[in-house]
Amino acid sequence: MRKITLIAFALLLSLMSVAQQRPYPTLTDLARFSKTTTYVVLEDNPFSFVNEGIKDAVKKYWTVTPYKFISAADFNEDLWKNSSYSFIVVTLSNFSNDKSGTSYDYLNLLLGADVKDLDMLPEFCSVPITWSGNDDDDYTYKLGLLIRFMQVHADALIREPNNKALKYLKYYDKNVPLVKNKTILIRREDLDPAITDEQAIKKYYPYELKIVDEAAIIEAIESKAPETLIFHKVGPPATKHTGTCLKMLIGTDDAVMYYYDDHMVDSKNANGILVSDLKRIGRF
Repeated sequence: MRKITLIAFALLLSLMSVAQQRPYPTLTDLARFSKTTTYVVLEDNPFSFVNEGIKDAVKKYWTVTPYKFISAADFNEDLWKNSSYSFIVVTLSNFSNDKSGTSYDYLNLLLGADVKDLDMLPEFCSVPITWSGNDDDDYTYKLGLLIRFMQVHADALIREPNNKALKYLKYYDKNVPLVKNKTILIRREDLDPAITDEQAIKKYYPYELKIVDEAAIIEAIESKAPETLIFHKVGPPATKHTGTCLKMLIGTDDAVMYYYDDHMVDSKNANGILVSDLKRIGRF
């Protein structure tokens, strides 16, 4: 079970709370989303990597609504209670079965509503971006693709308003049979140490998979490379030997998710894609 807390922005400390699951959008919520202005809430930190990454990604790829950038200090009750607005905001999440103490940053798309507190705002999308407190920019190059995915997911909600399976990223596992027709790009450091070369991988996954560097993934994202998937992993920091590892395959051309799963990192399960993942997506 994932617990959600707004990141501790300076002026939001009094509004922090924990929720099991934000409300699923109603038909009325879905109808008004495209008419909103989306406020992108930035951290009050001039050196924030996530700020720069989100600003760049929104400027390049956000197309479904008008948008404005605001500081956390401006994200007040009058604003989030206004149904004319939607919000892209980073939240902090924990998992109840994760004893490592690791928290994870999620990128959320929320709808303004006249509700008691922030955790009651309707949620259109929530996707993990990194472990909380990560001071490196080793994830920001994927934010453009995640912003595109959020729009794809919001559109799916609008087209299928009664499909409650869309509440969860596991919904996209329905696309697993299509993975074999695409090329997977993955960094070597995101592989289980037991399968760190393409020859070893072929034993479990007989289709196209390339071990590449970050530059190749950036090129695929920016060029919207056809029939290509990148592996997006969010796991605990290297200093911890346990924690939740979240795994996704996302298309660079269509920004659709094709696979989602998670596991606990331990002595037998690495912080990355596992043999069991390869077997699962390669069985078709």
